[in-house]
Amino acid sequence: MNIEERFIAYCRIDTQSDPDHSDVTPSTQKQFDLAEVLRKELIELGLENVELDEHCYVYGWLPFNTDHEVPTVGFVAHMDTAPDYTGTGVNPRVIACYDGQDIELNPDVIMKVEDFPDLPSLKGKRLIVTDGNTLLGGDDKAGISCIMDALQYYQQHPEVKHGRITVCFTPDEEIGNGPKYFDIEKFGAEFAYTMDGGNIEEVSDETFNAASAKLTFHGFSIHPGSGKDKLINAASLACQYQSLLPQHMTPEHTSGREGFIHLTGIEAGSASAVSEYIIRDHDRTKLQEKKDLMKAAVDYLNAQYGTGTVAIEIQDSYHNMKEVLDAHPQAVETAYRALKELGIDGVSDPIRGGTDGAELSLRGLPCPNLGNGDRNCHGRYEYCVVEEMQLAAELIKKIVALIEEA
Repeated sequence: MNIEERFIAYCRIDTQSDPDHSDVTPSTQKQFDLAEVLRKELIELGLENVELDEHCYVYGWLPFNTDHEVPTVGFVAHMDTAPDYTGTGVNPRVIACYDGQDIELNPDVIMKVEDFPDLPSLKGKRLIVTDGNTLLGGDDKAGISCIMDALQYYQQHPEVKHGRITVCFTPDEEIGNGPKYFDIEKFGAEFAYTMDGGNIEEVSDETFNAASAKLTFHGFSIHPGSGKDKLINAASLACQYQSLLPQHMTPEHTSGREGFIHLTGIEAGSASAVSEYIIRDHDRTKLQEKKDLMKAAVDYLNAQYGTGTVAIEIQDSYHNMKEVLDAHPQAVETAYRALKELGIDGVSDPIRGGTDGAELSLRGLPCPNLGNGDRNCHGRYEYCVVEEMQLAAELIKKIVALIEEA
């Protein structure tokens, strides 16, 4: 099976995670459908210690065949797709030689160059797109495909020397629980890579620091006909709170290393309301400043409407992995060397999000993120560049070779 066939087969399996069941791992049982496929394929590819555990993590080791001791390197990808857009009934379509123009996904949905100005640079490439009704699933089934393709190469070429290679496919990364039950000791690598990026030249050794906030608004609900100077509308309070936050700090007004405060949902009535936010910044101090700003807005409303009218709960989600990777540079340096030997100029790309590698790095497993050829993830305009997915598999093999030669 070639990498394109493998990718399409994986994309057809619905593995969407569910944030409403984030207290259970996996959050959806259907993630086991892909996990079981991968477990069987790892065994067929000659890996040892293959295991699918009760939390839907798939582990395996490719034994070393070198005659000298080399570090064990690992590769990680996640099986779930994002809850932002449906992953049921994914129907990938291959564009054999993209013409650089608008792409009709279906008669009602057009992926336009004016909306996605990078498209013309891919003229002549082989693309895999959606039918406009679902996401594709390249985040992160492209990463899984790259890893499996590299493993298949080692099975077909036993003469190629390599150290031990470990792999793990995780559930629930899209809802922040990918590392939750990740067994680093069982995984057994000295450093690893998540294959969860976009452009092939990107090496990501930095993520956001992340937190979430839940705001609860307690109204005073009486009949509106007699509400003068008495009624406190919780739904209106939630809107007022949002208006107190700086609008330039929203995702639609930030880029690069700028953090944000993002309203993700409101459930509101006149008696009570709940707003949920995510808070992000690459700089931990600036993240704290955003938390403090949100608390100050709560204090303002409570001073105006009474103590306890508004309550806020803030929880940290993950931290920037750069502080760990700077102290253990081998993984990042090897990635850049591997890209260079493939004729690619690697670029540093701070992730405006998170990966399994962020938490894994902070738990002692240095784990930068590499590109896999996927673009526009989490929606119906998602597509994957086949040539870049193939290069990502080559990148894995080059990294393994450099470690073996060291």
